[in-house]
Order: sequence, then structure tokens, then C-alpha cells
Amino acid sequence: MLISNAYAQAAGAAAEPTNGFLGLLPMLLMFAVLYFVMIRPQMKRAKEHKNLVEALAKGDEVIFAGVVGRVTAVGDTYAEVEVADNVVVKIQKQAVANVLPKGTLKSI
Repeated sequence: MLISNAYAQAAGAAAEPTNGFLGLLPMLLMFAVLYFVMIRPQMKRAKEHKNLVEALAKGDEVIFAGVVGRVTAVGDTYAEVEVADNVVVKIQKQAVANVLPKGTLKSI
């Protein structure tokens, strides 16, 4: 009464076989766009950060976790950063977010 009957429809014409490459083309385009928009810039930033960490030297002024300080010693994986007079903090070199230009701490 309220629900109408559902009847089977006649089979449609057989679909033409398509070229396999043309079927994959949209997916390949999506991966290409994803690579150039997301993956490649992230890899570039990671490479730049790695170079920044490897180039850390004594006397560099750095910022890490919102704290600004001057590098007093550099090891293989750790660096010692002076954040105030006679206050030295040992941090992982990977924690360094940015190296500041020389003289930045004097202006703060």
C-alpha cells in the first residue's frame, strides 16, 4: 500500500572495454598532485632542518620550544644552551627550531 513494488530492469548494453591506462590516469594524477603539494615540501623542510642542526656551533643564538638562548657546547646529539646568566640547559639538537641572527639576544 505505502511501499511500491520493485521490478527488475532489463540488462543494459554491454560496456565497452576501456584502455587500462586511461582508467588509472585519474589516480596517477591524484598521486602526482599529492606529491608536489604535500610530500615534496615536507621533505624539503626536513632537509633544511637537518642541515640547520648539523651546522650548530658554539656561540649560535637559537630558539627552541619558545626559549631563546646561546649555544655553549655542541655534542653529537645534544647541545648545551645558556638561557640566562649561569643557567645552562642541555637539549637535543633536533629540538632547535631556528638559528637567530647574531646579536639578537642583546636586543631582547
